[in-house]
Parts: sequence; C-alpha cells; structure tokens
Amino acid sequence: MTDLDERRFAAATERNREPILAVLERVLPEHGVVLELASGSGQHATFFASRLPQLDWQPSDVDPEALRSIAAWRHAEASPNLREPVCVDVTAPVWPVTDVAAILCCNLIHIAPWSVCKAMLRGAAALLPAGGVLVLYGPYKVGGAHTAPSNDAFDLSLRGRNPAWGVRDLEAVVDAAAASGLALEERVAMPANNFTLLFRREGLNGLEAAARPGDPRQTAARGST
Repeated sequence: MTDLDERRFAAATERNREPILAVLERVLPEHGVVLELASGSGQHATFFASRLPQLDWQPSDVDPEALRSIAAWRHAEASPNLREPVCVDVTAPVWPVTDVAAILCCNLIHIAPWSVCKAMLRGAAALLPAGGVLVLYGPYKVGGAHTAPSNDAFDLSLRGRNPAWGVRDLEAVVDAAAASGLALEERVAMPANNFTLLFRREGLNGLEAAARPGDPRQTAARGST
C-alpha cells in the first residue's frame, strides 16, 4: 500500500490550480487521455482529475520521489479517472504513453536546460493528434524583458542554482514550438505574473507521418529497437 506520508506539498500549486483549471475547462477536449508532464507533487493531477471526470488523467514525472508522491496523492484521493503515474523523460526519443488527446506541462521549462524545452515540444508534437492541444503554464519574458520585478529576481535565483536554467523568452518558445509543428493559438495572462500558452498540433503528427512509407522521420518516431 502506498505510504500517504510520501505526499509532497507545494503551496504555489494550491494557489494556481483554480486559474489553470478555468483555462483547461475551456480548451481541453470533451473526452480522451490528458498527459500531464512533470506532474511534480501530484497535487495538480489529483485536483484536475477530480474536476474533469470526463477525461482520463495520466500524470508523469522523471523524478522517483515525485512519482512516489503522485502515487500517494492518487491513493488518498482515489479519483477513478486518475491513472497510475508513469516515468516520462521528455528528452527520450519515445515516451511510454500513446493515444493522448491533450498534453499539459506546468512549470518545467524554466527549471531545466533549454534543450529539454525543445525536446519536450518535439515529443509533444510527435504524440499529439492533428488538432491536439499542448498547454504550457509558467513565467515567461516577453520581448526579452521580464513582466515583473519578482520574475527578474526569480530568474536570477534560478540561474544561480544552475546556469542552464532560467525564465524563457516567450517568443523563443513559440518559435521552437512552430519548428515542431505546434502553432500558438492563445496566450492567457495568469495571476502571479505567469502565462498559459495554448498550442495546436498542425497537420499530421510525427507518429502518423512515420507510418508513411519512406518518411524520413520513420526511424526517429519509432525509436531504437
């Protein structure tokens, strides 16, 4: 049995979950699997799954302690549409999840190298169906400038911990997403100087394109064997 004491708690998650939910209720599909990347403590997963019962919620993370925390929150809340957490390394060529309708990623790309952001966007584009939704939440610079002094201070603290981390330029994220076939559809201003970005998968996704004979992405989409 999962130890409930393994549940981690993030105060910021409690504060931002309602504003994020308001966006999700509007943009997520009516049915299907929502893959949540970098689920962290698992608080978002349990909250969103309970409020969106028509969707199957698939939490994930790469950190073993986070996975244990997610499992503990899932055991405590027991939402029937909340799946067991899975380990997803967004830099891997193939993720251990299939047939998703949408992807959510909160507060990942500023606490990881830029290469992780680009890999996450490529992986999301390869997995999402045409018209599928990728929702990103977190702080961003706009036009190369921070949107608040608090974000500037946060950025400095992140870079002090790891020079490869930091608040990302929104325009750079949009350009990297477009290079993977994800088009920015909407930018939503959120509390605490954050944004939610909504991207749509254009055309065929990477897995569908790989099914076409002779497609150069065929090997990459399937991964090594």
